[in-house]
Formats: sequence, C-alpha cells, structure tokens
Amino acid sequence: MSAADPRPAVSRRAVLAAAAGVGAAAACGRPGTPGPAPPPLDRAPRDVAPAADIPVGGGRVYPDVPVVVTQPTPGEFRGFGVVCTHDGCQLNGVADGTINCPCHGSRFAITDGSVVQGPARTGLRVETVAVEGGRVVLL
Repeated sequence: MSAADPRPAVSRRAVLAAAAGVGAAAACGRPGTPGPAPPPLDRAPRDVAPAADIPVGGGRVYPDVPVVVTQPTPGEFRGFGVVCTHDGCQLNGVADGTINCPCHGSRFAITDGSVVQGPARTGLRVETVAVEGGRVVLL
C-alpha cells in the first residue's frame, strides 16, 4: 500500500483467519441434513454396475468406485459417498431403506443421504450418478 492509497492494510494472518472461519462455517450442517454437494471434478464418468443390480427401495455399496448407489423408487437412482460422516468409517450395506455404518450404527436415508439414526449429525456427501446404456455411472 502506498501513502496515497486510502485502503487500510490487512495482514496475511487476518485474511487466512477469515478464510478458515468461512470454511469452518460452511462445513457445519444441521443434524439430519445431507452434506454439501462435492465440488465438480474434472474426471471421466466411471462405470459402477448394471442398473438392474440396484434393488428398488434399496441400494448397494461399491467401495472400489467409491460410491453408494440407491434406487428409492423405480428408475430413480441416487449416489452418495462411502464414508460415514460421524467417524470416517466405510459404509458397508443398505437395508430397510437406510445406508448403514458398521462402526457406530449411524443410518442414512436412501432418498437423500440425510441422517436417520446417529451418532452421525451430518448427512452423506451427494454424488452424481446417471444411467447410460442400462448401466449406472458415477459422473
């Protein structure tokens, strides 16, 4: 800043502290709400499985892709991250309308990834999936 510049000087530390506060506030969610959508990635679509393998009213966990794919109603496919928002455990199954964590019993809705049963307080990360040529792909 020059002597003629009327703007106040802002330290690098103040800028970084403000940015950290914004990030922390954005990361906090209300209990029972889905987590924020991930930022768009520059990646090619990844083949997951035949759409016929995803049961209506249920879903499957694909840890190698990694994605949980559900089909809440016929022809409606949803994708979620495979990591529990409570303690970072890998989700291991879908049963009775929920995506389940084996570590501490958290359960998430197959419709939107929101918390159905804690201890998780934040919903699952939403992933974009589509059906192309009868196969589910992760976009």
